[in-house]
Parts: sequence; C-alpha cells; structure tokens
Amino acid sequence: MARTSRSAVVTGLGFITSIGTGRDEVVSRLRSGRGGVVPYDFCGNPNLAVKVAAPVPGFVLDSPSWRDWQWPVAYDLPRETIRGMAPHGVYAFCAIEQALADAGLQAADIGTPDTGLFCASAGSAMMLHHHVAELRESGFERGHPMGVVSSIAGTLNFNLAAHYHITGAVAGFVSACTASSHALGYALDEIRLGRQQRVIVVGAEDLNAETDLPFAAMRALSTNPDPATASRPFDMQRDGFVPTGGAVALVLEAPEVAQSRRARVRAEIVGWGQSADGYSVAMSHPEGAGLQRAMQRALGDAGVDPASLDYVNAHATSTPAGDRSEALALRAVLGSASRTLISSTKGLTGHGLSMAGAMEAAFCMLALEEGFVPGNAHLIDPDPACEGLRLPREATACPSEYVMNNSSGFGGSNVCHIFRRWR
Repeated sequence: MARTSRSAVVTGLGFITSIGTGRDEVVSRLRSGRGGVVPYDFCGNPNLAVKVAAPVPGFVLDSPSWRDWQWPVAYDLPRETIRGMAPHGVYAFCAIEQALADAGLQAADIGTPDTGLFCASAGSAMMLHHHVAELRESGFERGHPMGVVSSIAGTLNFNLAAHYHITGAVAGFVSACTASSHALGYALDEIRLGRQQRVIVVGAEDLNAETDLPFAAMRALSTNPDPATASRPFDMQRDGFVPTGGAVALVLEAPEVAQSRRARVRAEIVGWGQSADGYSVAMSHPEGAGLQRAMQRALGDAGVDPASLDYVNAHATSTPAGDRSEALALRAVLGSASRTLISSTKGLTGHGLSMAGAMEAAFCMLALEEGFVPGNAHLIDPDPACEGLRLPREATACPSEYVMNNSSGFGGSNVCHIFRRWR
C-alpha cells in the first residue's frame, strides 16, 4: 500500500485506569478532578514509607497464579490465553477489547498482514521473581512451562499477538516511561510509510511491590500518606510520584482506510519527535535540553508553530528534579508569554511508567473531542521554574485544534507527539 498521508488517525480508545475503566468515566473524572490515588498496602509492612497508590478498580491480580485472578465479567478471557500472561496482560487485553469495540472492528478485521501490534511494558517483576524462585528451589531442574512468556518484557506482544492472530508487524518497546510513546511514534511511521494500514498500540504495567517499590530505593516515590496531596506535579511540596497500573490501548489507521469504512475518528496524529539527554542514567537534564529538542522535532515534523498549541499534557510525575526540568524546557519552547494551557494528569492518575505515554495521549484525544483541558490536581504553590506557564488548577473549557503530549524516561529518553482535532 503506497503512502497517501503524513498522518494517522485514531479510531478506537480503551481505558483500564485508576480513574476509570471506560471512556465516559474517564472523561467525567478528568473534568471533575476526582483522582484515583488511595491508601494502599503493598506488602503488609507497617514500616514501609510508601502509603498510597492508584489501583485499577474491579481487578484483583496480586497472586502469581492466574487461577486466583479476578476481572470484570464483561471480558471473556480464554484459559489458553491467560495462562501465559502477567497481571498487566489482563489489563491490556481488556483495554484492547474496548478499543476494538470503539473502532467498530471485529477479530477478522485485524488478523491480516495489514494490521500490526505494538506493545509497551517493563515485563512483570512479580512473575519473574516467582518463577525464578521456583527454579532455584528445584535446583533448576523444574520450572513453569509458561514462566518465560508470562514474565519477561515481551510478555504483552507474545500473548496478545497470538490471541488476536496478528500477522502484521509485532514489536515490544522497553524504554521505561517513554515506552508506549515510542510505540505510538513508530506506529505512526509504519502507517506513513505504507507498511501497515492499521496498528494497535497498548501500554500496560502491573501495580505491585515488585514493580513499584524498587523506585522507593531511588527516593522517587512519594512518602506523603495523604491521597489528596501525594501526587502534585509542579507544586513546591511535591516529593515523588505515586505508582499506578493498568492499560490503555489505541487503534491507529491510515486516514483513507478509516474513511473508507466510515469509522468515527477520535483525533489525528500529525507529528512526533524524540531526543535523548545524554546526561544521566536516571535524572533528566537539569534544563530539559533533550526534551526541548524532542518538542521542537515534533513541532517541525507536524509543521506546527509553538504558538498554535492550545494544550500540552506534561510528563511531570511529581518528582522535584523532573518537573523542574520539564518546566524549563516548556518555557524555552513555548516562550515566556505563551497562551498554551499545560497540565499533568498524573496528579489524578499517578504515574503508569511504560503505559504513561499511551494513557496521556488518549487523554489528549479526549480533550480535543470534548473541548476541555484537564486541570493540575493538587497544585497549590507552583515551583518558580513554572513562571510564565499557564497551569490551570481545574478543568477548563478550551476548544482546541492542536495539543502536544510529552514523555520522558530513564537514560534521558524524551518523546513528544502532536495531535490535531479531526476536521
């Protein structure tokens, strides 16, 4: 199929998040500012400093045995599929089911060489630990036959590609908190180049002690026990991020393919850019140099002037260094008197690691469709680094034409996307 467009359109969205497990609920929570952070006991240790998290309601996936897992009855997850999955595989399956229904697609529509699947996760530390411990106990003589495919970083693409009989491009992305943003960017390129007519993108992560508590050793997690203020991006009192799990899925299509089947289009992806800091294995460049380049490349790829941006969904996770770095990068790219509204929805959802980019890209599309901008939850005293940035505290009516989503991750990886309201 020859390339006919510089863009791709999104025709389906699926949400399994701490602020809702469906589009309408997510929109309502983004508008009302009602977050998903709650008191949370990771491992029964009262001395643990981390007291809050943002779990997904309706799912119980804290056992290493799939036989103990529970999920909403609306989703029919076959035994032969689930036995090779990690917990976040269940989230991802449910999100994809939603996204396919939203796009008006059936299984027969995606089991073709023209449809690809790009997944993002860090794998399941819980499942890996469990299966390796079993191996050690047996002197490495006996292990679970599905131990590898249910635990390592490719677990999503292994299981979901097999379940949905995907015969197009299949890939997994592992770049920490930019992983699903990378997946989205490369999906756009596959469609631009005419290699695929359609790509399903999904980002997902577990929420459990093995996945999240190692970040406490890095002093990256909030130790604030109050769910109402623990996640507060850009605020002077922020002290770390609040972890969350779940999954978000998007269906991307070539515009002419979507139009030929009269699909409803949620938004258009018109450009993306990426860049690395080359500075630290864990910390962002202090002045956001890499993120500046990624934003400029995304704007250049889309042919959009910074002054045309109506909204930016910031990566800001509520860590002191990361938020400051991004604020300085935004000021450098947008200018000191920009009209662009900026917010980090992680004040509501917590930080989803690999799934963050896909989740927040989908939030941007909801903002475009619904004509509003989510607020900065729990922002009381903005960091001086934010001077000149427009940071609405509450959701604001804003009919937008162009919005941008930022993602940053370990190793200084930065990815940005530009979305346009479908005309």
